[in-house]
Amino acid sequence: MAVTDPLGDMLTRIRNAQMRRKSKVSTPGSRLRGHVLDVLKDEGFIRGYSTTEFGNGRTEFEIELKYFEGQPVIRTIERVSKPGRRVYAAVDAMPRVANGLGITIVSTPRGVMADHAAREANVGGEVLCKVF
Repeated sequence: MAVTDPLGDMLTRIRNAQMRRKSKVSTPGSRLRGHVLDVLKDEGFIRGYSTTEFGNGRTEFEIELKYFEGQPVIRTIERVSKPGRRVYAAVDAMPRVANGLGITIVSTPRGVMADHAAREANVGGEVLCKVF
C-alpha cells in the first residue's frame, strides 16, 4: 500500500510506539525523514536513530525513543503542513509552541531546522510539524 504522507506516517509510528512504551520503532527511510530525525535528536526529543540499508536503494531508520521518569519526552507530536493543505510561514510569523518550550520543525531553503534556528537564520518556509 502506498503512503501518501511519509512524514505523517513516521510521526504516527513514533506516537503509537510511545503509547505502548516501546524503546525503539522502525520506519522506512527517506532524506526528509532523516533531516527531521536529526532535528529531533539535536533538540533532545529522541535518543538517536540508526540507518539500515537493504539492497536496491531501500533504507530503514530505527528510532530510539526517549523517556523521563517513565513518561515519554515527546508529549505531543503533530503534523501541520499536510499534502492536502500546505502551510508556510514567514520568519516574523513563525509559530511558537508552548511559549517556547516546544519546537516547530520548518523546511527552509537552508534545510530542515527548528523554529529558533530559522529565526536566527532569518528564513521562513514550510511548517512541517510541532513537537512538545
